Amino acid sequence: MASAVHEVTRAEAANTPPPEAVVVRFAGDSGDGMQLTGGQFTLSTALAGNDLSTFPDFPAEIRAPQGTTFGVSAFQINFGSRAIDTAGDQPDVLVAMNPAALKTNVGALKDGGLVIVDTGEFGQRNLAKAGYEASPLDDGSLARWQVLAFDISALTLESVKPFGLGNKEALRCKNMWTLGLALWMFDRDRQPIVDWLKSKFAKAPELAEANIAALNAGHAYGETAELAGPMKQHRIAAAPAAPGLYRTITGGEAISLGLVAGAQLAGLPMFFGGYPITPASAILHHLSRLKEYGVTTFQAEDEIAAVCSAIGASYAGKLGVTSSSGPGIALKGEAIGLAIMTELPLVIVNSQRGGPSTGLPTKTEQSDLYQAVYGRNGDAPMPVIAARSPADAFDCAIEACRLATQFMTPVMLLTDGYIANAAEPWKVPDMDGYAPFPVSFLDHVPEGGFKPYARDEKLARPWARPGTPGLLHRIGGIEKQDGTGNIDYAPANHQAMTDLRKAKIDGIAAHTPEQTVTLGDGEGRLAVVGWGSTFGPIHQAVRRARERGLSVDHIHVRHIWPLPANLGELLRRYERIIVPEMNAGQFKTVLRDQYLVDARSLAKVSGQPFRIAEIAAAIESALS
Repeated sequence: MASAVHEVTRAEAANTPPPEAVVVRFAGDSGDGMQLTGGQFTLSTALAGNDLSTFPDFPAEIRAPQGTTFGVSAFQINFGSRAIDTAGDQPDVLVAMNPAALKTNVGALKDGGLVIVDTGEFGQRNLAKAGYEASPLDDGSLARWQVLAFDISALTLESVKPFGLGNKEALRCKNMWTLGLALWMFDRDRQPIVDWLKSKFAKAPELAEANIAALNAGHAYGETAELAGPMKQHRIAAAPAAPGLYRTITGGEAISLGLVAGAQLAGLPMFFGGYPITPASAILHHLSRLKEYGVTTFQAEDEIAAVCSAIGASYAGKLGVTSSSGPGIALKGEAIGLAIMTELPLVIVNSQRGGPSTGLPTKTEQSDLYQAVYGRNGDAPMPVIAARSPADAFDCAIEACRLATQFMTPVMLLTDGYIANAAEPWKVPDMDGYAPFPVSFLDHVPEGGFKPYARDEKLARPWARPGTPGLLHRIGGIEKQDGTGNIDYAPANHQAMTDLRKAKIDGIAAHTPEQTVTLGDGEGRLAVVGWGSTFGPIHQAVRRARERGLSVDHIHVRHIWPLPANLGELLRRYERIIVPEMNAGQFKTVLRDQYLVDARSLAKVSGQPFRIAEIAAAIESALS
């Protein structure tokens, strides 16, 4: 293949500066190993010093029919030499391993972007499965983009031929060939991937060597093919970063580490009772590997058993923790009410997904806010906090442990599928900077006798471990008598106890930080108020709008309930308020109810996170 050569002058190079960030999406069949490919490309990107954010997007089916559009799995990564807050609006590069992956993802590619396709998969059968009447490689439908099409399947088979693998097994190395090409495109070191392959296939060294050969062949293809047109090598400089130890972390990993840290700061062993459910299962998986930190994990037979076991552990003097997603939280509802009635510490992690019912098991949404704040029978208030990113989930988990133990209450921590599965760099913190909040168990009979529902200045009742001499007390879900904890159906007592439980939770606002303005002046024409994983796109959209001179601020709320003490006064400094959230407007309704402000909703319930452009358009509309 011939190619034209032109020596770039210094002036031309200065007029075409290297990109600050690039968005790459790998897409293929759910058996093509796209999540693994993306994960290893993420590793190489982190080692290169780039800031990054990822978005794994995979089907709910365990294994959808091969070659179909609903079986497509994708992994998107945005990496650059500046701060990266989102996985990117539109990919610059799309690697499509089959026609279904191309059809499902090419519409998201920015105009002029690069499509890399495996022509070996574009036979008539696969085209038909994807709904193509004619090959898009030949009919001009891809004219908006740069297309690089070659037979990755055949090149992979050729590269692993010396290892004697069967055809099916050999083609499983195709993702490593593709990864090798991507590593060449962005000037990445292969050695960490080689080391990982040797470790992964330590018991099958021939598979390790075959995958390494495919990796090297893909890299060599980029080096030696002298392809004309769009195939170029791009080098993205390292992002500036404060000195320290960094690692990539997912939301599931960050929550697990944060829960362990929170239990250590409280001076308690931790018991985790869970039941597998997407996307919350990762927390159980990670915690099960941390037994040396006083963590006991229990996979229960169902969601109700999981939460009840955690409540029992809290009653016995451990920090009880459970996690689930929306459907499982619904099943746990009565038991959560029991923990509220008995006033025991309990941390509940809700990794939200699309709903209602089974809904969209592998897609992201923020539609459980009403459930978290209001979703129990009776007046049953409890604190709710929300993490804004994978790294932020670590601190939020510690905060959940603090509130639960200091106020003797269940606490719900909201994340979502985007946070749980996405990864970003995390500076490992110095734990000496975290103030301990050690638990004090009642270990003696107080003067005047033991009252299990006596209260301290925070309205928290004492925590008495079973078996402590003289501290025998009644526990259960029937209304408690004020002070003694005995059963009491009296109307006046129920009114008093309901008021006390509410006052305790409302009073937490005095023990949490005041709301700050994440980006902006603290007053003006427009406030964009967010919570949870909308942080990245809101922050970038507001930053770009402010660079253009628009009067807009970003306020991001961590403490959802009770709301920060100064939030109402802060919101009233703005002429207009918009609330982007991945639901039909739930937090907007809470803000309107609590503060009587004219908050307007920007709702999205597609199962996909917000794009920066969508929020930027809403800002333009609100200020027009």
